[in-house]
Amino acid sequence: MIDETETQAALITLTPAAAEKIRELLDAEGNPELGLRIFVAGGGCSGLQYGMTLDETQDGDSVFEVTGVRVLVDDMSAEYIAGSEVDYVDSLMGAGFTVNNPNAVSTCGCGHSFKTASDSGQARSCGCGY
Repeated sequence: MIDETETQAALITLTPAAAEKIRELLDAEGNPELGLRIFVAGGGCSGLQYGMTLDETQDGDSVFEVTGVRVLVDDMSAEYIAGSEVDYVDSLMGAGFTVNNPNAVSTCGCGHSFKTASDSGQARSCGCGY
């Protein structure tokens, strides 16, 4: 397989905590072909929601390395999350990834959905309890 990892500036950044957790998850899978896929899908109470999964490269993906982690982003998602920072938080309230997105003009109380200035999606319940 040809390594299509880009050397240009990454679409997103990872905090040290996020990079460490993602490397742990990738190591546990034991498959060197996997990377972190970050995507945007319709839904959530703000109109769009973030998703992350461990996946292999697909046609049309932007592929880049961020602090030792291969990150995969499809073309549609790239326009919504460019410039974002992914963090991993482990607190008394729970643990999980958060996305700090400069393109979001409003977000859900749970931080998993958002709306951009160019998106006028209908508000829907995301089940976050807020």
